[in-house]
Amino acid sequence: GKVVLVEALAQWCSNCKQQQKQVLELHKTLGDNPDFVSIGLDIDPNEDAAQLKKYIDANGFTWNYALAPAEVSNELASLYSTQFLNPPSTPMLVIDRDGKVTILPLGTIKSASDLQQAIEPLLKAGM
Repeated sequence: GKVVLVEALAQWCSNCKQQQKQVLELHKTLGDNPDFVSIGLDIDPNEDAAQLKKYIDANGFTWNYALAPAEVSNELASLYSTQFLNPPSTPMLVIDRDGKVTILPLGTIKSASDLQQAIEPLLKAGM
């Protein structure tokens, strides 16, 4: 019943960090909306939870983060393309309240405004 934004990332990826700064701006714009959830999914198998916590704390990112087990990464690639295993392509998807997935454009940093335009209609739907 929530709208979920998922970003596959790696801590070493400068594009990912730029993208996450836009997600931070999106969160500032949307405020504390209980119907919206962001998930940063670290897909680099060489990164661990302690490193991830340090990374998100150092950058002031306040939404949900998780380490993706190989099975999750493989399933993302199987469902949505191997580009989801290429962090510099800034892979992101949005899941609407009914579970429908929309893949956001790959290979570009999505601005906070672009993210808001993709998410706000989904938040308004079903209210």
